[in-house]
Amino acid sequence: MKINYCLRLMLGLFFFSPLHGYNQEIRDSVSAVPQNPREKGLFYSDNILEISLKGNVRELLNDRSDNPRNHPFHLIYKGEDSSLISVPVEAKTRGNFRKQKGNCSHPPVLLQFPQGDIKKSSIFKENKKLKLVMPCRGDQSVIHEWLVYRLYNLITPKSFRARLVKVKLEDSKNNKEVKPIYGMLLEEEKQMAKRNGDIPDKRKLRPEEIETNSFITLAVFEYLIGNTDWSIQFLHNIKLISNSSGSAPIAVPYDFDMSGIVNTFYAKPAEELNMRSVRHRRYRGYCILDMKKYDESIALYNKLKEDIYSLYTKCSLLDAKYIKSTVNFLNDFYTTINDAKEVKNEFEYPCYKHGTGHIVIKGLSK
Repeated sequence: MKINYCLRLMLGLFFFSPLHGYNQEIRDSVSAVPQNPREKGLFYSDNILEISLKGNVRELLNDRSDNPRNHPFHLIYKGEDSSLISVPVEAKTRGNFRKQKGNCSHPPVLLQFPQGDIKKSSIFKENKKLKLVMPCRGDQSVIHEWLVYRLYNLITPKSFRARLVKVKLEDSKNNKEVKPIYGMLLEEEKQMAKRNGDIPDKRKLRPEEIETNSFITLAVFEYLIGNTDWSIQFLHNIKLISNSSGSAPIAVPYDFDMSGIVNTFYAKPAEELNMRSVRHRRYRGYCILDMKKYDESIALYNKLKEDIYSLYTKCSLLDAKYIKSTVNFLNDFYTTINDAKEVKNEFEYPCYKHGTGHIVIKGLSK
């Protein structure tokens, strides 16, 4: 099985960075928090996972209605001893823009795992359902978005893990040889919350009700990647987690295909924002006039600067053109946050009466 050198790099960032200081015994985990090395779950490997989905592929890919049905499939992968393991799953299409046939060749898919002995002994034993992100037009956008998940893993363990996969869609109605495509499996919300000692929080809150430091770090991250496609109020591309202590919840972002750093062909800002493109950044936090409140977050991003750049410059899955444009995009971010005048101008934008920083974007229901 091919080793993903981007993931290998991430191992070094997680386990040798002074920010995390993990032990030698857990270096075979790709989690941003310590894990038991004996566990063999989906997100505990540095390999690209090669899988096959065998079933009525044509029927699944054509089922793009508002109420798609579940289709029986088998998810097949190689075990540690190279034997093939087949896990029964149910698959259905999901999403909005990417599900529409005229937009993308492959819609996103939701995989659901029925309980059973085979599942319990597989790498999917911890999973009840998984989102499988599929390529829209070509593999590169999947890789670009996967790297954004890895970037946020660097910043905080209160983030969704992602596993890059190569998928063969094998139609049971014919024996045609199919070329594998890149996809991405995303950690479940409950699993992410549990890993952090929290539970999902379904309340609809204002940004000011989120834990302050974590919210600022999140909002600066969305600014870094050039993403305006999120909102706390409508839980749009945001999940909340909280603990039993009664403290303010933490917001966790997901879905980054509309960000400037991913830069998909269909990405564009909401019309209400009056922005030229997703490559033009806009800070979407709330009004904070005390710039000192950003100091902790800015210090964190500066501390992680080399690691963040390395995530892109040392990834063998990226072409030179994308690496160059991404380095330039990161350069602009770091120039801004290290210039007191510029950071004040950018991060006070939600305070401007005649700007669009106060506008709440509802987004699309999922």
